[in-house]
Amino acid sequence: MRRVKVLLVFMLSAGVLASCSSDGQSNALGHEACVDVARSIKSYDAAQHEIHPAVAATDRSHAQVELRAALRPAALAGSSDGNWQALMATLSESSRVPENLLIPALNAQCAATLRGS
Repeated sequence: MRRVKVLLVFMLSAGVLASCSSDGQSNALGHEACVDVARSIKSYDAAQHEIHPAVAATDRSHAQVELRAALRPAALAGSSDGNWQALMATLSESSRVPENLLIPALNAQCAATLRGS
């Protein structure tokens, strides 16, 4: 009977540790996505304040590339942790919705993650 209890405790502990590891990986991927989002927003803001059209276009292009780079880690994080699904959904709209309309949601979805950086 004692062996069964020890085995049960061991199995439960392993499950809890696996769960924590998964959460940690999801959070790391979510953080990675938010870092890409922050870079994108910075590039987008630079484009908005740039007086040279060619430089502004380059900055907007960089912003779009950085936003697209955030999609993969956000999707991976969202697939295993529901806390990241809103970010994943917002980023998935980036091909159809102008970035300036996404920025408020992206800032809100990444605020806690980036504040800790």
